[in-house]
Amino acid sequence: MTVFGAYAKYYDLLYRDKDYQGEGQFIIKLLRKHAPNAKRLLELGSGTGRHAEILAQAGYHLHGIERSPDMLAQCHAWCAQLPAQQQNLLQFTEGDLRSIRLGQQFDVVISLFHVVSYQTTNTDLRAAFSTVKEHLKPGGVFIFDVWYGPAVLSEQPTVRVKRLTDGMTNIARIAEPNLNPNDNLVEVNYQVFIQNTQDEIFEEIRESHRMRYLFKPEIDFLLESLDMELVTSGGWMTDQPAGLDTWSVYFLVKRK
Repeated sequence: MTVFGAYAKYYDLLYRDKDYQGEGQFIIKLLRKHAPNAKRLLELGSGTGRHAEILAQAGYHLHGIERSPDMLAQCHAWCAQLPAQQQNLLQFTEGDLRSIRLGQQFDVVISLFHVVSYQTTNTDLRAAFSTVKEHLKPGGVFIFDVWYGPAVLSEQPTVRVKRLTDGMTNIARIAEPNLNPNDNLVEVNYQVFIQNTQDEIFEEIRESHRMRYLFKPEIDFLLESLDMELVTSGGWMTDQPAGLDTWSVYFLVKRK
């Protein structure tokens, strides 16, 4: 099963409890501090457009890039319900963040919800950062978050079960992780059970997501080779110094 294939249909329900509003405001706070004149944003891995919606509410023009056509379809359906003023600030394109070239540059590039951690090889990671540099104006900033290596190895991933319902659909998702420390990878095997409460139809979806956890020194090394520099980093949504219990860490980078 392709990552975010059939799974995409239920993505927004599965992450209904995700604090998109808080995350969007956290990004806006960083932008106002480190890129106060920014107007045009590029989002790599824009998903179903929930972060984009909040940034458009704040007046930013945003162009989202999404590899999964299923996720992109969900995004278009969602954004079609937004007020025209917000819709006019949003554009979405299907594409691979490792190779897409739009022929234009932006004030800011963002890549959220661990999209960078889906770049599991050195080649993929460098390609993604090359795309960022290609589309970022000199002096522009790149904000991204990752699974943080020290915390992953300290706490280690465990089996998790998540259950959600919207009254029409009941979902139970089992996430079984396998840690591959020699490759800095966690392979998360998802088994999702869906019940339609109206006609009692059951569906099962299986997907495997390979996630790379990253360490600050390897990010520093990668940035140096691309003539970019780290400005700041910290715990996602907390902005506290990253530690052994900080699974999600953001990095704010500037193009020289």
